[in-house]
Amino acid sequence: MFGEVNIEVQDGNLGRNSSTGSFVQVKIGASTSTSTVPVLVKNTMKPAEIKEKLGCTPLADACIDATENGLKKLYAIPVKADVDGTIGEVTKTGESKGTVTASGKPNNAYDVVVKITATGKVNKGSFAYSIDGGNNFSDEYTIPLGGTFELPGTGITLTFADSGEEEEPFMEEDAFSFSSTAPTLSNSSVLKAVESLISFNSEFEIVHIVGTSGKTLWAALAEQAKEFLEIYRKPCIFLCEGRSCGSEESRDEYLAAMKTERKGINSYFVSVVLSYGVYTRKDLRTQTINFAGIVSGLLGQAKESLSIGCVKEFPISCSKLQKLLPEGIEEYAKELDALGYITLRQYTGKEDYYVTNANVLAADGSDFPYIENVRVLNRIVREVSKKATDNIQAEIDPDNIEASIKPFEADLGIAIDNCIKDKIISSGSVTIETENVNILVDETLNVSVEWVPMGTVRKFNLTFAVNNPYGAGAE
Repeated sequence: MFGEVNIEVQDGNLGRNSSTGSFVQVKIGASTSTSTVPVLVKNTMKPAEIKEKLGCTPLADACIDATENGLKKLYAIPVKADVDGTIGEVTKTGESKGTVTASGKPNNAYDVVVKITATGKVNKGSFAYSIDGGNNFSDEYTIPLGGTFELPGTGITLTFADSGEEEEPFMEEDAFSFSSTAPTLSNSSVLKAVESLISFNSEFEIVHIVGTSGKTLWAALAEQAKEFLEIYRKPCIFLCEGRSCGSEESRDEYLAAMKTERKGINSYFVSVVLSYGVYTRKDLRTQTINFAGIVSGLLGQAKESLSIGCVKEFPISCSKLQKLLPEGIEEYAKELDALGYITLRQYTGKEDYYVTNANVLAADGSDFPYIENVRVLNRIVREVSKKATDNIQAEIDPDNIEASIKPFEADLGIAIDNCIKDKIISSGSVTIETENVNILVDETLNVSVEWVPMGTVRKFNLTFAVNNPYGAGAE
């Protein structure tokens, strides 16, 4: 018989109604970098070092956000984009007769502002540029003689052109603005990168898919997660980025669309972040971002059983996160949370922001509706499986089954004992079935692993009343 460890997770035992970040994370995203192996990123690296490894790309940004917010190390898998980023129309503000055009293949989403800082023609006037909507500007440059200027690291080239008239073509304080979209990956490219993790030797617990994705990919990842668990014994959670509310879309239309996206996806191994907002990154760029990178960073701080929505432990500073977008989306947070998406919120009396709940796209009634539940499950599966593997092809005395299995129960129970010691579960047990065991023919032991999870306070019911010591009945 081929030696192996088979895994089955039972869900529904809690009867729900219809150690600290010990494993690393993986991020998969579009990048200008090329690497045949995952790239190690640590929180000791400066943003410039991360960009040097991964380019000025969404993948690098996600790594910067995660390491800033608590993740100690991760592995990034850079993938060549399937769809190039695009450059929008240039809008002029002011009286300049000259023109500025933009070309190239942008490496990321940028809000570019080119501000004329000194009046003049090509080779005489000067300018500065911003890639984050005017929050931060570069040093001042002379408008080049040839008219072309590459925005460093962006993949975008500016072209300045005089008007052909005698008057000065570029006027001080005038500006030229445009936006770009980031390059993207196809679902097949993402799944190919995910499959590469089968042969990846390091243990990992979160796989962040950088960039907007939807129902089709979520469903495919749900199937992939099942294979990772049952075949390769590499349980993990896929963290995805849902789309934001479109500019021409009402909030009600967006909510309806997200309900449709959610239908048919029932997997506690897939989690989707829907929150967007204006955030100042570690390299001081202020941009509109999806908060999946921040969520993954908070998970890097938290022990497995602790919700990253814990208000005392995981505030997201209002000095970093300026506001949620689109305006008014907070009114829909409760509905989006109920659908199983991850959103951010504020609490009355507090200025900072918090994760509403670390939801996964689990079925109604699941024992594993939150990332913290799944992280505990995955750790137990991972560690008990290791102990079971150590005991493959060990001997058992068929005339004394009960005594023979005691060492196995004790060995497999070490993983449970460690979880209790780390206070990520309240109690637990490992039981090996002894009745109807035909070890000489089946060569198989059936093992039951059960545990009592830690509880989480998600609501307080407060009652307030005035007590009159002189009222009726007072002594």
